Amino acid sequence: MPAEPITFSGHDGSLLSARLDLPSGPHLGTALFAHCFSCGKDIPAARRIAARLAALGIALLRFDFTGLGHSEGEFANTSFTSNVEDLVAAAAWLTQHDMAPSLLIGHSLGGAAVIKAAGQLKGIKAVATIGAPFDPAHVIHHFADALPEIARNGTAQVSLGGRPFTIGKSFIEDTSNGVLGDVLGRLNAALLVLHAPRDAVVGIDSAAQIFAAAKHPKSFVSLDDADHLVSRAQDAEYVAGVIATWAIRYTERALPAPPIGTPEGIVSVSEADKGGYLQDITSGSHIHLRADEPAAYGGTNMGLTPYGLLSASLGACTSMTIRMYARRKNWPLEHVSVDVSHDKVHAQDADLGTGEKIDSFRRMITLTGADLDAKQRARLLEIAERCPVHRTLERTSQVHTQLLGS
Repeated sequence: MPAEPITFSGHDGSLLSARLDLPSGPHLGTALFAHCFSCGKDIPAARRIAARLAALGIALLRFDFTGLGHSEGEFANTSFTSNVEDLVAAAAWLTQHDMAPSLLIGHSLGGAAVIKAAGQLKGIKAVATIGAPFDPAHVIHHFADALPEIARNGTAQVSLGGRPFTIGKSFIEDTSNGVLGDVLGRLNAALLVLHAPRDAVVGIDSAAQIFAAAKHPKSFVSLDDADHLVSRAQDAEYVAGVIATWAIRYTERALPAPPIGTPEGIVSVSEADKGGYLQDITSGSHIHLRADEPAAYGGTNMGLTPYGLLSASLGACTSMTIRMYARRKNWPLEHVSVDVSHDKVHAQDADLGTGEKIDSFRRMITLTGADLDAKQRARLLEIAERCPVHRTLERTSQVHTQLLGS
């Protein structure tokens, strides 16, 4: 679902520009995102995290801090504390609209800000940081050469990421007093720390300090060779997936009853990346799947193809049907595995007498159980033919089944 543009008043009354990513289905929770120093709400990592959470029913508000992006205000008058106050203002706006956040996510300096803000907000159950500094003053090294001018004149113009910014003396003084040790020790929420070991902007030592200072429950995930901005699509997608999966544990998901006539609920599919083939697939409380096309066909190969999902459905149903029968008979079946392949074949090759192509599924079943006799194995193979998905496919497709092993 497209993100809704909204505005709300920041710490000094300036209107802050924001995007609210809402689920297309039931709204089951809310997250608040804080971007990196001098970045903005629309960086790739933020967009992908928002899309993944929305697919799980979790809304996400991302906004530009005061004086950045499309938000009003003077960046020169902001500080680490004002960033935290902007987060508190964003949480207040969400609460006023019956969407109080329970999850905070912060990137770089935004990660330090969400840790600090968590202690000032009610109902925060989980905090995730991406490349966050343990000491917010770490950002000062980006413009260390300008410190004498700032001390002398009160402000100085510096270049950050190729763009000019005016840094004020208050930012230096306030940020220098922002070490997170005590705050982390009092953090009453689960913590997820994501950091790249070779992050050239914020070293991995910061992640170690954050992790050591926090109480359990806490988790650490390495981002391998990702850069600080998580600018590569595959890295941003990985971060989004990890946070989305982890957040489910700490989100109250009061699921609505499925519509009448759909006892298994509704499977929802939506594009995960605008203009691409990657799809988010969700159903009720279940962790969502991804569907995609191979790179050779213009996709990103980040999920099963649609036919791969169809083959997975056939394999899963086959395994469940066999297990159900063996359990009912109390037979010594230890394990079932099913390999499924799919192809298009000419109907005449399948003895159907037409020139059209049809779908052909080849199913290879392995039954493990030293005490299973030949008759039991043969019977379980017969039972596999009764798999409901098999019967559905059989009406328009052919399913070939082969039992592997003895």
